Amino acid sequence: MLCGLDEAGRGPLAGPVCAAAVVLPDDFPTELLGDSKLLSEGRREKARAAIVSGALAWGVGWASHTEIDRVNILQASLLAMGRAFGVLEGSAGECLPGWPESIEGELPFGKAFPGGRPAGLQAIADGTFCPELPVPCRAEAKADGKFPAVMAASILAKTARDRLMSHYATLYPQYGYERHKGYPTLEHRKLLARFGESAIQRKSFGWKDP
Repeated sequence: MLCGLDEAGRGPLAGPVCAAAVVLPDDFPTELLGDSKLLSEGRREKARAAIVSGALAWGVGWASHTEIDRVNILQASLLAMGRAFGVLEGSAGECLPGWPESIEGELPFGKAFPGGRPAGLQAIADGTFCPELPVPCRAEAKADGKFPAVMAASILAKTARDRLMSHYATLYPQYGYERHKGYPTLEHRKLLARFGESAIQRKSFGWKDP
């Protein structure tokens, strides 16, 4: 049994990094999946709904912008993966699949294994590093294009982070987070030059006036 792990949001100038952990059943409709970066928003949302309802267990975890500044983006990404995996084991409260109000606080959420961690569970993480987990884990580059469980984790991480950044857009509307999700687009850098750093700025990420 395989747990897929992936993250979203390593490159933005603002907001948290998000990670997801997913374990799929053998009969999951994998034709819905793919690399989240290559799927349209509509296909990602359709896949997200199927993952949330059909996965054996899934979890979403975060590392905040302040944690990113403190430990660096790689370590924060691994921290978020570990938190996402912890949801599978019941270390975070189970939530309904609508992204709960607690998302504003960047709290982990998901669905734990109903009978505890299954024997023989292993994990695979997209990239070249693994988080510290209580199960065997290996890292593989471009795993989000090869393994359905990692594809599913990629989709959950991206859709969760996109929704959170759209929520932050309602709190800080002058920065346009609903459009660029915090990535260093020309628009974002122009808004930073105009308004200065926002409350969710990654201060360790440099940016230049456009």
